[in-house]
Amino acid sequence: MPAKSRRRVGGEKAQARRAGAAAPASFANQVYEMDCIGGMRDRLPEKSIDIIVTSPPYNIGVDYGAHDDAMPFGRYLEWMEEFGAMCGRVLKDDGSLYFNIGDKPSDEFRSFMVAQRIAARLRLQNTLHWVKSIAIPEHGVNVGHFKPVNSRRHVNSCHEYIFHFTKSGKVPIKKTAIGVPYADKSNIARWKHDNGDMRDRGNQWFIPYDTVVSKKGHPAAFPERLPEMCIRLSGFDRSTIVLDPFMGSGTTCAAARRLGCQYVGFEIDPEYIRAARERIGKD
Repeated sequence: MPAKSRRRVGGEKAQARRAGAAAPASFANQVYEMDCIGGMRDRLPEKSIDIIVTSPPYNIGVDYGAHDDAMPFGRYLEWMEEFGAMCGRVLKDDGSLYFNIGDKPSDEFRSFMVAQRIAARLRLQNTLHWVKSIAIPEHGVNVGHFKPVNSRRHVNSCHEYIFHFTKSGKVPIKKTAIGVPYADKSNIARWKHDNGDMRDRGNQWFIPYDTVVSKKGHPAAFPERLPEMCIRLSGFDRSTIVLDPFMGSGTTCAAARRLGCQYVGFEIDPEYIRAARERIGKD
């Protein structure tokens, strides 16, 4: 590059730093068409990621196209433990993994068995419940929707888990960044804090999901509000790097970009890669 061009580029980077914008890492703001285990091992430096928000294939027979979602369960658990090891490799010491997974109504220990494999590598710090539908007819509430099960033995499942893992189990979070106003305003003065009319939301997050309206849509995409809340709970700035190892149609990366973070995504299906790049504004 000519000297004049080098000075110009360097000047732009210095100007960006003065404006508070972080120069992106060389691997950031990219979506990679590759397996996430190899991607986290070969493409990402150790301790380079601030936040991981992801949802793996649940191994319950969903048609993802390029992925076999019906592998033997023992092999699936081994895969999830290997995934947890790679997350531990790339997460910073104060980083967070938000791991969304759901169960079959007939097999409700499955999610915990998967979480235990990841806990062999990381510490479980919080267990969050993504509530997709809630009915309280006594108070006139009936909102959200769910996939009904055709069963005379099991009720419909209206929630999924978000397991929050960290390396130490002691990483500070920003609870009121996703807080809610006090119902009883007298509590504002009763509790010693500087958050005004804002309290901890707790571990139950009601977030309705979007239904798939096209055959080309991802069959198990979560709503963008979900990764946004995870990112806000951890805290972020323009230097924050958010990873989704099972990127799908790009929900997490799109949320990170909209919040002003840097992002990285891995996905093996070329159709989802195209959809994700279009969604987050990449060519």
